[in-house]
Amino acid sequence: MAHKVNVESAIDKAIARYGLRTEPQLISFFKSAGIAYPPREIALLTFKKEREIQLWAKDDVTTWHYIHTYPLTAFSGRLGPKLREYDLQIPEGIYRLTSFNPLSAYHLSMMINYPNQFDRLQAIKDGRKNLGGNIFIHGKTISVGCLAVGDKAIDQLFLLVRRVGLSHTQVIIAPNDLRKEKPATSHFAQPRWLPELYKELTVALGEFPLSSKRLTEVTLSESKSPTEWLKSKFVKEK
Repeated sequence: MAHKVNVESAIDKAIARYGLRTEPQLISFFKSAGIAYPPREIALLTFKKEREIQLWAKDDVTTWHYIHTYPLTAFSGRLGPKLREYDLQIPEGIYRLTSFNPLSAYHLSMMINYPNQFDRLQAIKDGRKNLGGNIFIHGKTISVGCLAVGDKAIDQLFLLVRRVGLSHTQVIIAPNDLRKEKPATSHFAQPRWLPELYKELTVALGEFPLSSKRLTEVTLSESKSPTEWLKSKFVKEK
């Protein structure tokens, strides 16, 4: 008789083994941002061109605060939405996390609800089937359509989402940071509804201000030349 895994117990064991040792650093991120830990709600803003996931959090019902950036450790496909199974595309859209996998082949993972309602509706309009699925945020350094962040980062995110709750976590995946520039996606062979999706993403990302004090500080500190960085912020669009 096959042994039945107690998923809740496995999640707790994974957190005890991996997450707790990185929690002090996670708490320090929130302390630096002046946000109580654990927060009420979190958002993971994923920018494919920039190869990063930004962690944002709410400590009240209205205001989002930047906490930390996790680089993607692998990337597959190109800029643009996922349309079908095996296309190696990372989805683009507004998603939720639905479950934890403490026994993942990629260390730890959390499932994203792709395809969501928008994805399914557009597929019906396009006459597409076999949209694919099993899209995760996970560890390691390999991606075939998932968001790979490495083991240390997934240790922290897995723990944080467990603390906050799946229902209080949103995932926004965009081709690039649409708060800064227009979509970087090539128009070649893209679906007609893509501008509608990017408009929705732009509106959603508008809730996360680039003027966030901590985001500005981190961006400036990572810039090779502070003078260059300041100039880039004030150059008018041609």
